Amino acid sequence: MLLENVRKEIVSYSRKLIESGLTVGTGGNISVFDPDSGLFALTPSGMDYFDMEASDIVVLDLQGRVVEGCRKPSSELELHRIFYEKRPDIRALVHAHSTYCTVLATNRMDLPASSYLVAFAGKNVRCGGYASFGTRELAELTFQAMEDRQAALMANHGLIAGGPDLMRAFDVAQQIEFCAKVYVKALSIGKPVILSDQEMESMATRFGSYGQTVKKEDE
Repeated sequence: MLLENVRKEIVSYSRKLIESGLTVGTGGNISVFDPDSGLFALTPSGMDYFDMEASDIVVLDLQGRVVEGCRKPSSELELHRIFYEKRPDIRALVHAHSTYCTVLATNRMDLPASSYLVAFAGKNVRCGGYASFGTRELAELTFQAMEDRQAALMANHGLIAGGPDLMRAFDVAQQIEFCAKVYVKALSIGKPVILSDQEMESMATRFGSYGQTVKKEDE
């Protein structure tokens, strides 16, 4: 089976979409790009994540042609494909219908630097223009909104987050949803204080080396 380990990882993280509250039902989709083969693996359309197996994950080429898999790929195929075509720094994408990001996106609002954690995505998180789901137009508008960023809001729709691997893309999605929740609640009781670009640049640099480095046993 092509990209077997990648497909297993996608199944695991798809279930986390539900368990973490980032989406409901069969909403959202996940993909991972393999630069060695030039192929990417994508969740199938409209399938319960807890019924899904690795063999249900669809493998496609960068032209959007199915290379392996018996399922219909996610309707947001174009949304994933455009990033793998044009953003070599992004090798995994998580698209979710998370509540607070969708609240902001419904109001066509960006998520400003209301928390230093926004720096996981960039200085802020922009909201892209609206287009119908599954269209190339939506993919292009979202791609523009995510320029120089690791996440974007999709007008009246939800959130997309990317990263060099699926673990980090998923982490960005969780962090940005948390920041959106805090920002929406802060708006309800006052005027949130926004951090400076300088502070956010500093945070982005620090996040670049955030976490643990695993040492080899013989070191």
